[in-house]
Amino acid sequence: MIGLKKKKQEMKEKVNTEEKLSTGKLYFQKEMHELDNIQQQVPQAKLIRASNKDDFMNFKVEYTPEKESIWYGGKYVFSFTIPDSYPFNAPKVLCETKIFHPNIDFQGNVCLNILKEDWKPTMNIISCITGVYFLFTDPNPQDPLNHDAANIMRESLDSFKQNVKKTLRGGYLFGQNFPSFSRY
Repeated sequence: MIGLKKKKQEMKEKVNTEEKLSTGKLYFQKEMHELDNIQQQVPQAKLIRASNKDDFMNFKVEYTPEKESIWYGGKYVFSFTIPDSYPFNAPKVLCETKIFHPNIDFQGNVCLNILKEDWKPTMNIISCITGVYFLFTDPNPQDPLNHDAANIMRESLDSFKQNVKKTLRGGYLFGQNFPSFSRY
């Protein structure tokens, strides 16, 4: 009898805990195993989990662009925040590493259609991580957040590449201080 009461209490506590989880948290929990295997799908991406295990809705991804990328040699950290309304709303993504890029402003905001108007509830976190990586291989100066970078890229790709290389060495460009990467 005591064992039955204890079992009922444990089940009640489990139900109460599950009720406290938002739909987004429940949905995202099902996707979390995919994050552990992210490097199989995006080899240039490394998952950085939050130090607090209860804060699984916030994590970071470090991207190391490959040799063909203009940003090769840098390492860029992006924070991902999964909203309680996930998958009906896209994750919020911010670039924490200063970068000279037409689709990322100096505050770290990211312009990527799948994070805004093209988001669909059928998409998942891997779509977002992959989409962000494509910003290193296929930047879009036609839909910019950093208008200075976009204008230079449209006018002269060589000048744009020189500016990116300058930022990879560290120092200032357009009044912004960029981190230095050891390769440069």
